[in-house]
Amino acid sequence: MKFSELKDLTAQELTARGNDLRRELFNLKLQKASAQLEKTARLRTLRRDLARVETALTQRRHSQSAAV
Repeated sequence: MKFSELKDLTAQELTARGNDLRRELFNLKLQKASAQLEKTARLRTLRRDLARVETALTQRRHSQSAAV
């Protein structure tokens, strides 16, 4: 996922996407703990995607507060 894709989403959509990513990350961590995870690189990708979503939300909050 690229940051430019996230710019077009609303705050609610970003929050929903963040929740989905957190849920998937949790499930992958459980799989890793039980030695069932095959694609360990997916953890890194999910963490970075989650960071992008959180960054987009923070920027949106700051731009809204500055506009008020």
